[in-house]
Amino acid sequence: MIKKLKILLIEDDMIEVMKLNRTISTLKLDHTIIEANNGEDALQLLEQKDNLPDIILLDLNMPKINGIEFLKILKKDDVLRYIPTIILTTSNNQKDLLECYKTGVAGYVIKPLKYEDYVSKIERVLAYWSVNELIVV
Repeated sequence: MIKKLKILLIEDDMIEVMKLNRTISTLKLDHTIIEANNGEDALQLLEQKDNLPDIILLDLNMPKINGIEFLKILKKDDVLRYIPTIILTTSNNQKDLLECYKTGVAGYVIKPLKYEDYVSKIERVLAYWSVNELIVV
């Protein structure tokens, strides 16, 4: 069964936020996108533990708290650690990739330059998570 996902997008670049929303619309997906401009804003949203997202799409390069720092904070919390977190970034830095997997990321997706390739990647990522059995906490 395909689930409607509640997705927390943590991204400081408004063009990237618009691109994801446009992709969801283009693909005619019925997922809900909650936006946070940085890790601090996202942590405030996640304090409401009765209304948690199904998955998190996380950019690495952000002000205040970068993606890896955010991920480490998330994984220390007894409830939030179970939310699948997928890195969505332009960084193909092997050190970042290894650090993310070591910390417990659910996936690492490099944003392609071409919009059509981006749509294809997002479609596959969301298709997987909408049929995957998610932990309900």
